[in-house]
Amino acid sequence: MDESGRTGARSARAGTRVICSRSHKRDISTSVKIKCLKLVFDCFPYHANLTHFFHLLLSVLVKFNNCAGNKGVRYETNSLDFKVRADGTLFAAHQLQVPPKPLRVMAWDPQSLARREAMVRFLVAEKSQHNGHKGRKMVPGDLAQQQSDTLLPWRQHQSPNGLRRQKRDWVIPPINVPENSRGPFPQQLVRIRSDKDKEIHIRYSITGVGADQPPMEVFSIDPVSGRMYVTRPMDREERASYHLRAHAVDMNGNKVENPIDLYIYVIDMNDNRPEFINQVYNGSVDEGSKPGTYVMTVTANDADDSTTANGMVRYRIVTQTPQSPSQNMFTINSETGDIVTVAAGLDREKVQQYIVIVQATDMEGNLNYGLSNTATAIISVTDVNDNPPEFTTSTYSGEVPENRVEVVVANLTVMDRDQPHSPNWNAIYRIISGDPSGHFTIRTDPVTNEGMVTVVKAVDYEMNRAFMLTVMVSNQAPLASGIQMSFQSTAGVTISVTDVNEAPYFPTNHKLIRLEEGVPTGTVLTTFSAVDPDRFMQQAVRYSKLSDPANWLNINATNGQITTAAVLDRESDYIKNNVYEATFLAADNGIPPASGTGTLQIYLIDINDNAPELLPKEAQICEKPNLNVINITAADADMDPNVGPFVFELPSVPSAVRKNWTITRLNGDYAQLSLRIMYLEAGVYDVPIIVTDSGNPPLYNTSVIKVKVCPCDENGDCTTIGAVAAAGLGTGAIIAILICIIILLTMVLLFVVWMKRREKERHTKQLLIDPEDDVRDNILKYDEEGGGEEDQDYDLSQLQQPETMDHVLNKTPGVRRVDERPIGAEPQYPIRPVIPHPGDIGDFINEGLRAADNDPTAPPYDSLLVFDYEGSGSTAGSVSSLNSSSSGDQDYDYLNDWGPRFKKLADMYGGGEED
Repeated sequence: MDESGRTGARSARAGTRVICSRSHKRDISTSVKIKCLKLVFDCFPYHANLTHFFHLLLSVLVKFNNCAGNKGVRYETNSLDFKVRADGTLFAAHQLQVPPKPLRVMAWDPQSLARREAMVRFLVAEKSQHNGHKGRKMVPGDLAQQQSDTLLPWRQHQSPNGLRRQKRDWVIPPINVPENSRGPFPQQLVRIRSDKDKEIHIRYSITGVGADQPPMEVFSIDPVSGRMYVTRPMDREERASYHLRAHAVDMNGNKVENPIDLYIYVIDMNDNRPEFINQVYNGSVDEGSKPGTYVMTVTANDADDSTTANGMVRYRIVTQTPQSPSQNMFTINSETGDIVTVAAGLDREKVQQYIVIVQATDMEGNLNYGLSNTATAIISVTDVNDNPPEFTTSTYSGEVPENRVEVVVANLTVMDRDQPHSPNWNAIYRIISGDPSGHFTIRTDPVTNEGMVTVVKAVDYEMNRAFMLTVMVSNQAPLASGIQMSFQSTAGVTISVTDVNEAPYFPTNHKLIRLEEGVPTGTVLTTFSAVDPDRFMQQAVRYSKLSDPANWLNINATNGQITTAAVLDRESDYIKNNVYEATFLAADNGIPPASGTGTLQIYLIDINDNAPELLPKEAQICEKPNLNVINITAADADMDPNVGPFVFELPSVPSAVRKNWTITRLNGDYAQLSLRIMYLEAGVYDVPIIVTDSGNPPLYNTSVIKVKVCPCDENGDCTTIGAVAAAGLGTGAIIAILICIIILLTMVLLFVVWMKRREKERHTKQLLIDPEDDVRDNILKYDEEGGGEEDQDYDLSQLQQPETMDHVLNKTPGVRRVDERPIGAEPQYPIRPVIPHPGDIGDFINEGLRAADNDPTAPPYDSLLVFDYEGSGSTAGSVSSLNSSSSGDQDYDYLNDWGPRFKKLADMYGGGEED
């Protein structure tokens, strides 16, 4: 080892000694042969866990866990480019690009199982020859030594001829800072210096993230001395590395050296516990699973560096609850966190769930130095069909009435220890034997899992009085491998059938018979008898008619013989498609009685019993022969062959028919009627026509068609006058009708004029009597005052006269007496008629009454009354003392002062003495 190598090795308290040399190359990427590299792990105390970085020709990260000497220590590397000998010498396996990638060297002691690791990073160094001596320039790496804490990244060399030649800049090795350092701060990291500082004054500065970029002022530098400091504790989990640039300028700010890159790595400390992704994990495993069956995976993450033991997490199971059938039913892969079964005996019917506490520890699971955390794994034991269903008893019984369906006759109960309401528990029932005709089925109750034996096809007591069924039960899911069906999975079911009174039935229903229409009354058609299915009961059957729309049939109540009660007519409205239907009832005398119905269909064969009818019944034709003819046909209620072709002919009597008309046959169903003569007077003519059908024997009918003969226009259509004339009215009759209509309208007009004039005279005529003496003017409306104080409980104190009138004279504005007329604008009301017409007495009375009711100026006035003085008494006596005595002692002259409304009363009473 040369001097520079020994100096670097002595600068470390404990570290590696390095021996290496290579030929000098200017290009750092040149392929070279590394001759040798020897790593010697020095001895440290057992509890040491130190990390050192050496910046020589390489950077070595050495991690010591134990130290018992290097005897028997084994080495291994993770790189295929390098190999390690038994003495710890690291050498290149082939030529490499410089610098090669970092690699990890592992060393462990087989006896103590202690492990050590070293991370090797390669840096480029140069060989130089100065003053005839070969030596190695080095980059200082120890922060504690005065000589080695100064970096000279900018180097200048003097050539032999006196010229200064600028050499390329140094590559500065990374600066490593442990996280969570306790200080004191600021803590010096390194000193940067230019060899020009002997000639001029230089100012140093740094830039980048952590200096002048957020986070700000993590690092600082003394601008004069070039010492760089860290100002606070670092957190690798917040930021693992920093990239800064160092600058050197003169006092004027001019660049003296090119900026250099500084890489600062934060060294990880074990300051973070492993954290599980979930606090509770849920997994499942089938019962009966074999050892080694995968269950679930738990995962914990450590924020520390995963390439170091600080972030290497290991798992273990702490507890298992319950510890049945074994306390170690599960195991966990320490590195992956996979939980698997380790023992057999999982049985859901005994233990349905396990709770497993899993611990995750970093430092590769070292419980003494690692940090731990726990999580809960809930493992559910899922059910498999390892328990076949079993009947609770070997035999079941039930009873069912005959002819009943959808009746539950027996409930089959089973027991299944698998998980309820799962395919492993749900029962399926099958009938193995005893029901070849399929009268029964077994349905499963979804709640109780019972089997309900149900009748789906009616049973007959006369055919089967009992059934012996063999049933089997199974699950929806097949049984697990190796599980056999239990002998208790089959059972016997005995079902008894009870006899009920069954209704008689007609063996042939609907029964169809064929016969010709028109058979005489009383003809025996058929015997429509019913059968009673109750063979073991002696019962009689009675027949009756249930439906006979035309009332054409009779049935014998004892034997069911059917006879005709009327002539059957195929052309009747009760016939549909030549078939007549009747329904009959057959009832037995059982308890309770039962009855059945049967339908008899009678197909009626047609006979020629209907003569044809001429169509149409009415037609019109021009009075002169032209192309206007009448097309005629015939309708026959019978059916083929008793219908067409028809024969149309005119009768010989009267002779005028064949004289005026002629018939031309078109085909078997149609013919044409036309005029034979050149002209026929307009009018309505009855033309008889004989129509004969083709029946055997044939029938004929003489039909009359009403033909209107009328004048026609050039298109061959009847004119309006011609149509009227054809209806039988002549011109004179038409004129007479028009004159009568005019006279009738004139009389109505004269009557209306006379009524209007008479109405006008009634309104303008005056009364012949004096209005003063007119009794109609004496009809006055008075308000009802009741029956007096003796009849009703009224407070008459308000009618007492006060002793003084001061309160009346001093009353406030707006307060009036009851007999004062309201002051203010009065609305206009209709004026009462003064001189009515004698014929309008009723209207006059109603109009006067309506005006009086709507006149607010008529007393008593409908106004607000204020009674603020009640008085101490009344000089007047009781109102009840008033009477209508005509003795003459009472003075009525005061009535003259009451106004015009009391004038008539004053004249009647006040003026009696003058008269």
